[in-house]
Amino acid sequence: IGSNDLTQLTLGLDRDSGLVAQYFDERNPAVMKGLEILIKACKAKGKYVGICGQGPSDHPDLAKWLMDQGIDSVSLNPDSVIPTYMFLGKK
Repeated sequence: IGSNDLTQLTLGLDRDSGLVAQYFDERNPAVMKGLEILIKACKAKGKYVGICGQGPSDHPDLAKWLMDQGIDSVSLNPDSVIPTYMFLGKK
């Protein structure tokens, strides 16, 4: 799943536009509902599902939510791997 494209298409905005970029957020309820539906559909068919994009790197809480949904893999920017790993490891 490409979180950047999914977010842009779901919210109908361009994350690079100075006019609306502040509204680009992968944690928007509509985007998260889309992610939930996609993950469940893949799991129901026994398919591997992963995510790439800026969202999990910028928002460790989103990475945690994705893990809770059963996603198989999350790609992260190199500078966010350790902080996100530490966040996910908290009890």
